[in-house]
Amino acid sequence: MIKIALIAGEGDLPLLVGKSLIQKNYDITFFVVNDNYNKNIYKNYKYVKIKLTSLKAIINNFKLYQINKIIMIGRVQRPSIKDLKFDIETVKFIKNYFLENKGDDKLLTSIQTYFSKKGFQLFDWTKHCHELFSNEVYLTNKKPSKKAILNKQKGLKTFKSFGKSDVGQSIAIQNEIILGLEASEGTDELIKRCYKYKKKGDQGVIIKLSKYKQNKILDIPAIGINTMKFLKKYKFEGIFLELNKCLIINKEKVIKYANQNNLFITSIKKN
Repeated sequence: MIKIALIAGEGDLPLLVGKSLIQKNYDITFFVVNDNYNKNIYKNYKYVKIKLTSLKAIINNFKLYQINKIIMIGRVQRPSIKDLKFDIETVKFIKNYFLENKGDDKLLTSIQTYFSKKGFQLFDWTKHCHELFSNEVYLTNKKPSKKAILNKQKGLKTFKSFGKSDVGQSIAIQNEIILGLEASEGTDELIKRCYKYKKKGDQGVIIKLSKYKQNKILDIPAIGINTMKFLKKYKFEGIFLELNKCLIINKEKVIKYANQNNLFITSIKKN
């Protein structure tokens, strides 16, 4: 049997993915990043506390639990190179991969490469958790209006260039005018920021797609209940998600909220 280490950062997603895989008879051990977890939610599962300042200890635990594959999910606080608690193995890693000069995406890719060289390959969990994604065209009772579809078409044209840059995944559009492109603030803050640019006309929409060069395992577009609450608060009609490429965290809860508040969630393909 494949034994998988799920390196779990912050948020609900690590547990949701782990539970999905356990239900499919995969052997999962959660490797929870110290200070970034709620021990109560992992108490009924196999889990180990780890620190990113000691890669040697992580590797030793992989061997102890006879791990074959790894998964990395959830946001973690990037350790500083000034942290005096790094072990020698981690210092070598920092020297080899120049972590201080790279963003979070590059950090994850570097860690993936490091573990791979140590014999622990990344497990593509996305192929086994289809139900967690936006896997239907219409996920809500409400469907996008004709004006929303025109906004979507405008957004897709813009994304042809925006999505090739390593910047963001979401675009806000109203009256077929681009209100804003997501930067480092994330989708929810994009919704909030663009509210002040809205004019009379349609309600406006958000589209969220994977970047063209995005890592399809380590960096996956996702929305949750807060995104839907922001859409309601700032009076957007709904959101378009990339079909089979965008995660919906706590999917049933999100869809229920959207239905109760007359918001649409629709899946689309990008050009």
